Amino acid sequence: MQNRRKFLKNSLITAAGAGLAANVAYGSNPRLPGNRQERNFVYRTLGRTGIRIPVISMGLDSTKDPNLIRQALDENIMLLVTHETYYGGNSERIIGEVVKGRDRDSYMIMTGALDVNTVDEEKGLYRSEASGEDLLRRAEGCLQRLQLDYIDIFILSYAARRESVFFEPYLKAMETLKKQGKTRFLAIATHSFQPEAIRAAVDTGIYDIAMTAYNFRMDNLQEMDEALKYAEAADLGIIGMKALAGVYWDQERTLPINPAAAIKWVLENENIHTVCPACSSYEQLYLDIGIMENLKLNEKEKHDLLPPQGELSSGLYCQQCGRCIAQCPKRINIPAIMRSYMYAYGYGNLDHAYRTLCSARLDPTACRNCTSCSVNCAMGFDVRTKILDIARLQDDMPDDFMVPG
Repeated sequence: MQNRRKFLKNSLITAAGAGLAANVAYGSNPRLPGNRQERNFVYRTLGRTGIRIPVISMGLDSTKDPNLIRQALDENIMLLVTHETYYGGNSERIIGEVVKGRDRDSYMIMTGALDVNTVDEEKGLYRSEASGEDLLRRAEGCLQRLQLDYIDIFILSYAARRESVFFEPYLKAMETLKKQGKTRFLAIATHSFQPEAIRAAVDTGIYDIAMTAYNFRMDNLQEMDEALKYAEAADLGIIGMKALAGVYWDQERTLPINPAAAIKWVLENENIHTVCPACSSYEQLYLDIGIMENLKLNEKEKHDLLPPQGELSSGLYCQQCGRCIAQCPKRINIPAIMRSYMYAYGYGNLDHAYRTLCSARLDPTACRNCTSCSVNCAMGFDVRTKILDIARLQDDMPDDFMVPG
């Protein structure tokens, strides 16, 4: 463990540091527990589900604190967003304990599962060996950990190209889950080729919701907005993720992105019905609550969304366009590695960073033995330097670490 401890000390964020970074980014004067008052949330209808839902939900990839989750539910946050991979399934187990005894209509749970070994991120497709039976088994595992009879929204992860959304083994498995009453609604989650995935979700006729990255730093916003209008016309619910675009402008975490401004910007698009930023502190929770009472961007917040002066090649937000993969002689899964980098440096979530890096199956020698990087990143990243940096997470990988899949 020595290498890993040194890595944490010298490069990334300890658990205390992650909390500090979050507090700095989310402001110094949030409303804290004990000041509960009547809320005047903005609600939107989640597409064809017909459910009126607060415009901010709770992403649980960065917390295992049951009291924070309880507080969110007590404050009328409705949707909890998790996944089988979050903290090795412990996120679902904690949620299951938290919701015991609560009115089942007072909350919703969104979770998902997938064997990441079946994902070809370069092509945006699932591999031929993908098994619908495996997906059904994983969904049963989610239900057992949550201790529930049904999941409100079950996600098919890594949807991308049209062919992946229509991939028959997974499509049939998802339909089976709904017919069996094990989920009320079906969703896709997409990190790449998002406009194509959203349109395909509509065209399948079986999906109720799409969860998609959407933020002020995306370079294909016109195409995204057209896809969201297509979804709206078909009454497809839309849940936004990655609203904070990396949390910081820079790797050194000296230039935080204004989270209220970033979230309000996303919610200016009324075709986004709710967003699910990661919530790991009471400061974050009460900032989110405050945003829901006033969605209007003020002039300072608009200014805060302009890139700061100077070089931002150490930035954190990757567009996930995938154009880098074809430029790399080793065909490294650069988008997944850049997501790992963002989870580590931006969100301070080493668990999620570690799992994402493992799923990329990075050969740690690939970039070390390459003297000149041929990748021209759309965001201007020094790709080789970033990969060498985050690859150190693999230096002392525990033998018992459960890689997704």
